[in-house]
Amino acid sequence: MNPSNLKVPVSILIPAKNEEVNLPACLESVSIADEVFLVDSQSGDRSIEIAESYGAQVVQFYFKGGWPKKKNWALENLPFRNQWVLIVDCDERITPQLWDEIADAIKHPHYDGYYLNRRVYFLGKWIRHGGKYPDWNLRLFKHQQGRYENLKTEEIPNTGDNEVHEHVIFNGSVGYLKNDMEHIDFKDIYHWLERHNRYSNWEAKLYFNLLTGTEEANTICANLWGSSVERKRFFRKVWVWLPCKPTLRFVVFYFFLLGFLDGKPGYIYWRLMSQYEYQIGVKLYELQQFGGVLNINKASKPQQSETVISPESLTR
Repeated sequence: MNPSNLKVPVSILIPAKNEEVNLPACLESVSIADEVFLVDSQSGDRSIEIAESYGAQVVQFYFKGGWPKKKNWALENLPFRNQWVLIVDCDERITPQLWDEIADAIKHPHYDGYYLNRRVYFLGKWIRHGGKYPDWNLRLFKHQQGRYENLKTEEIPNTGDNEVHEHVIFNGSVGYLKNDMEHIDFKDIYHWLERHNRYSNWEAKLYFNLLTGTEEANTICANLWGSSVERKRFFRKVWVWLPCKPTLRFVVFYFFLLGFLDGKPGYIYWRLMSQYEYQIGVKLYELQQFGGVLNINKASKPQQSETVISPESLTR
């Protein structure tokens, strides 16, 4: 057990925008870390005030479209004082049991990076079935050795300024931690739907890239016999070619993968995910009509995100 008065020598990276509802629980769960950075996108709520009250360093990220997005920019530019970085979203929590494991993994490293498993909660229920668990993400690693993949979706508008579905390409050995991190979003269904409307823009462009063979070469490879992430990428490449995907998504994940065992929240979740799949399909059709560009009349060459960090930017 890590003594409460000792900080774990890891730098926390938290991407944020208007997250005053989720931030207190998130920041409380990482208070044992030696260093915490909140990378903010000009929040209009109390996010900055809350972060500073917990001792986090607030850095502003100004997105101009294009690449890099927020996490890669932070990995390239923040002055981390620790070799290890732990990436935590605002709606995620690091449990005390996981902290004990993280502290030991850093003190006695057998690998250069570690996958963390997430428990996703929806309407107060752990969505354990329907393929939602295990949910492995490479979140703890030596920061100089990993960067998020570019899936060539950045020219599509209204997808946000943060890497969400991209995975880390890592130059080093990786292991898996046993204890779970928790994904608990305190925001309501309105915000869930709003967020997934943005995500469906991103997914539609990814589907378009996969169908036309224009995806970026330097990405996570698709491999049925590889890691869990590589298997997901393999099934995604098959999935984009299937017909009736909204219906298939509900039938496969709710019935065949036992999503019905999660009760009414599970039913609602997979009905919404079926609707989400329909949104992706509609936006994919739009992309196919206009040569891979949304808002065709407003399309322009993406600009590069700001990549210069100054001492002043380490404040609000």
